[in-house]
Amino acid sequence: MNNTVRVRRIASIAAAIGCLIAQTGHAGTNVYRWVDSHGIVHYGDQIPPKYSSREREVVNPEGVVVKRMAAQQTAAEIAAEQQREHAAQAKRNRDRNLLNTYVSVSDIVRLRDQRLALVADQVNVTRQFLDILQAKLVRLRADSLRYRPYAANPKAAPMPDQLADDLVRVGTDIRTQRQNLVEKQGEETAMRAQFDGDIKRFKELKGIH
Repeated sequence: MNNTVRVRRIASIAAAIGCLIAQTGHAGTNVYRWVDSHGIVHYGDQIPPKYSSREREVVNPEGVVVKRMAAQQTAAEIAAEQQREHAAQAKRNRDRNLLNTYVSVSDIVRLRDQRLALVADQVNVTRQFLDILQAKLVRLRADSLRYRPYAANPKAAPMPDQLADDLVRVGTDIRTQRQNLVEKQGEETAMRAQFDGDIKRFKELKGIH
């Protein structure tokens, strides 16, 4: 836009605003500028309700913006903004905790190894218990073959209630311990990843390459 066109545009805007002020009879009246759904710029002392939630501006008689009002946010936009703020605050808290808790990278490594060793011990204990339960289940199933309905002999005695109960209980214990093993292994993986992230971030904060 050359200077001549710019001057003419400013003059036309000023003239339009001057007419608006003259019509209202108040030199101090706010003059708003907004854009409609077709992209056309409008000026007025009031904003139509259907455009009141959009971004709008207050201009002076020369057409210069003296105040800008942001568009009203939707519920989804507000929720997203809050989520971003919470994430940023969580990051700041994490950085502060890292700097307050550790003096060096070796401190983080030492704590990581201690925590991982504890979880590894729990994993081993769970595996050993599973081996015991599996061996017990094998013995119980072998015993059950002597009774109906598993025995080949049609005259075999019915399975004792205690044996049936033991089969159910041991089977349930095995499923429970398998789930515990999966959870402990997941905890081990997550813990290792968290400490690796802490080490990386600590180096960034300390400028360690």
